[in-house]
Amino acid sequence: MDYLEKAARVLDIEIRELQRVRERLGQNFSDAVEILRKAADARGKVVVLGVGKSGNIGSKIAATLTSTGSPAVVLDSLNALHGDLGMVAEGDVVLALSASGETEELLRILPALGRLEVKIIAICGAAESTLAQNAHIVLDFEIEQEACPLNLAPTSSTTVMLALGDALAMVLLEARGFKKEDFARYHPAGMIGRSLLMRVHQVMRPRDALAMVPPDTKIREVLKAMTTVRAGAAVVADGDGRLLGIFTHGDFARHFQTDPKIGDRLVADLMTLNPVAVHENKLAVEVLNLLERHRIDDLVVVNDDNIPVGIVDSQDLTRLKLL
Repeated sequence: MDYLEKAARVLDIEIRELQRVRERLGQNFSDAVEILRKAADARGKVVVLGVGKSGNIGSKIAATLTSTGSPAVVLDSLNALHGDLGMVAEGDVVLALSASGETEELLRILPALGRLEVKIIAICGAAESTLAQNAHIVLDFEIEQEACPLNLAPTSSTTVMLALGDALAMVLLEARGFKKEDFARYHPAGMIGRSLLMRVHQVMRPRDALAMVPPDTKIREVLKAMTTVRAGAAVVADGDGRLLGIFTHGDFARHFQTDPKIGDRLVADLMTLNPVAVHENKLAVEVLNLLERHRIDDLVVVNDDNIPVGIVDSQDLTRLKLL
C-alpha cells in the first residue's frame, strides 16, 4: 500500500470540498456576519450547538470566537433541556452545526429556542433539512464526498465546517476592528502574549550595553568598542547623539576581504547610513517584523529625538522566548 498516495487522496478530496464551499459563498454569509457583529456589539454572546464530531468542531469555533473578542459558549445538547438553556439570553445568537440537519438531540432544542429572542445561524450540510428550515440564516456546506475511503467517517464535512467557522470568526474580527493589542489582552501568557504585550525598551540591550561611536572613529577603535560591550554592531551618532549609521561584524568581514588595512579607515566611510531603527515604545512584535522583513540581526532602538537608546540583537529574542 502506498501510504503517501492514500494521504494525498484524502487531502485532494478535502481541498476540493473547500473549493466548492468557497464558490458557494453568498449573501447569507454576509448576513450571518452582520448578525454576529450586532450581537457582539450589544454585548450578546454566541451559543454554539453541535453533537458528536460537529460538537467537537463547535468547541473549536467557540474558542476562536472568544479569543478574538466575540464571547461564545458551547451548549451541551443533552443538558440543554435540563436547565442549561438558562445560559441563553435575549440578544444572543445560536450557531448550530450539523452535517445532516436532522440530528435528533439538536432538533429537540429548536422549539425551546423558538420561544427565545435569539437568531439561529445554521452551518448545515443539507439546505432542506429540519434545522435549515428553522434557522434564520443557513450556511450550506453540502459535500459530494467524505475523505473517508468508506465515505462514512466525518472528514470532508468536518473540515469544511471548521473552515466556515474560521471564516466567520476572522471576518467578524475585522468587521469589529479587533486589533493586535486587543488580541494580546486575551493571550497574556506564552509567546503571543510576550511578543504582543511587551515594549521594545523591555527587550532591548540598554544604552550602557551599546557600542556608540562618532563618525571619525577608526575601524580598529570601533571593533574595540564592540568587544568591550560584547556586541555584534556599533552605532554611529553625530555630535548631538543622533543616529547616523551602523557598522557590524559582518560589514568588517566583508570589507576585510578586499582591504586588509581596513583598521585604519574611518567608520563613516564604511557604515550603513540611515539604518533600520525602531522607537523604544513600540510593541515588541514590531521588532520581529522588522528583523524578518529586512533580514538583519541588529536593530537600533531610538527615542523621540532619533537618539540611540539601545539595540536589539536577534539572539536575545530566543532567550526572551519571543522567537
